[in-house]
Amino acid sequence: MNLFHKRWAAGALALTMTLSLTACGQQAESIPTAGQEELENITFVLDWTPNTNHTGLYVAIANGYFEDAGLAVEVVQPPEDGAEVLVASGKAQFGVSFQDYIAPGLIGEEPLPITAVAAVIQHNTSGIISRAGEGMDTPKGLEGHKYATWDLPVEKATIQQVMEADGGDFSKVELIPSTVTDEVSALESRSVDAIWIYYGWAGIACEVAGLDTDYFAFADIDPVFDFYTPVVIGNNTYLEEHSETSKAFLAALTQGYEYAMEHPEESARILMEAAPELASNEELVLASQKYLADQYQADATRWGEIDPARWSAFFTWLNDNQLLDGTVDPNAGFSNDYLPQP
Repeated sequence: MNLFHKRWAAGALALTMTLSLTACGQQAESIPTAGQEELENITFVLDWTPNTNHTGLYVAIANGYFEDAGLAVEVVQPPEDGAEVLVASGKAQFGVSFQDYIAPGLIGEEPLPITAVAAVIQHNTSGIISRAGEGMDTPKGLEGHKYATWDLPVEKATIQQVMEADGGDFSKVELIPSTVTDEVSALESRSVDAIWIYYGWAGIACEVAGLDTDYFAFADIDPVFDFYTPVVIGNNTYLEEHSETSKAFLAALTQGYEYAMEHPEESARILMEAAPELASNEELVLASQKYLADQYQADATRWGEIDPARWSAFFTWLNDNQLLDGTVDPNAGFSNDYLPQP
């Protein structure tokens, strides 16, 4: 599942819409249900079609955690201009984004009114996958091989930095404009040799397909690349004006992810019931869910925790490498205040 190019390609559009969105935080309406107290409506916008990154959300819905918290959560697909714009406008109170995608929207005098309030996955699981035994198990090994690129500054700067740290020369990589939609097929056909992936889906897909691969994760090479991807974002006005409801939402969502960590197979089936189109890839969904069960919280003290040092380190790297149209405040754009207290 290669989302990297979509996030950065849409970043500029999100930024240009900032002025029209900053005052648009909306209060969710309440809806009555038969025999129950009124539930407050929450709209949650995904970053992509449903997948195992989202399992905790669907578990929280199916197991009644949101309802127990007095909430009715509607899940919607993102518009072309991204979940960030919908959340910033107040048309969705919460959604899924990524630290690297949030950054462009936080620049300027009137930044997008969004805040990351939970880390869906504690560590960055992205890296480079290649066919096994062809020397690309380390960054230097990319020299002389075909890499599927989206030709994005942050993408190329990342690969250049890890290659140079490994004694490699980025200029010796053959950059192939990416048309990859199926990493297994792309590697097997040899149309490319190396692809930037998120291991929890594309890496697991290669395992399920029986394709032997080599892989290195960027975060294992340089901690600056251990940024947060994905995250849950909230509308700033809603967070400020409905602090207790926001905390109730995050508490119920936390229950969903904790359940997914403890019961990955059952949780995968809940996801497939909510998104039947995934059932055709049942083996992949189950394997991905088992992998992510250990990744959602990993070594953090609680699910959703965002480490301020790691957050600011990545924003500082973006600034130092002049990868944004301006400078982002390294400490902006996130809060742990709405998570359940440990």
